[in-house]
Amino acid sequence: MYVDDIIVIGDDTNEIVALKQRLKEEFVIKDLGTMKYFLEMEVARSKEGIVISQRKYTLDLLKDTRMLACKSRQTPRERNWKYMKKDDDPPVDKERYQRLVRRLIYPSLTRPDIPYLVSIISQIIHAPTQQHLTVVFHILGYLNGTPGKGLLFQNTDERGAEGFSNADWAGLVIDSRSTSGFCTKL
Repeated sequence: MYVDDIIVIGDDTNEIVALKQRLKEEFVIKDLGTMKYFLEMEVARSKEGIVISQRKYTLDLLKDTRMLACKSRQTPRERNWKYMKKDDDPPVDKERYQRLVRRLIYPSLTRPDIPYLVSIISQIIHAPTQQHLTVVFHILGYLNGTPGKGLLFQNTDERGAEGFSNADWAGLVIDSRSTSGFCTKL
């Protein structure tokens, strides 16, 4: 039997040590210690909690797209931006656009501020125009100003669940579809 990666988490040190010992009895394992980097995600610990970010991935993306020196943006999109089909909007290189959008999907895992917009630009992947590419560059400019932003899982004694939701009813100008999202935190 071959197991690639096992991540052990918890706050009971004695239980973790016992589990590692049991695994060593059954398998050949290598203890890499406290996780710092996994699947392009950086894990940082502090007294406040654990922060998961994709700083290196973001900086590599900006470097590869030659956007490292671009003007930083304060928001991931222009205020009140809505996609409107324009007849005079020139088409852009479809493969380049698709490649950029694909590379923006992964940072969406640790950046709750960009998934909505990335989902919108992903829907227009079949025939992108200059306005779509402008939005992609705007997102890259935003990432340039906030490369280390990520998720904070705070240390707290409180246990429970929190739910957040948002909706944009009939907000897509293309077809009047609604977009909604939710996040549940345990």
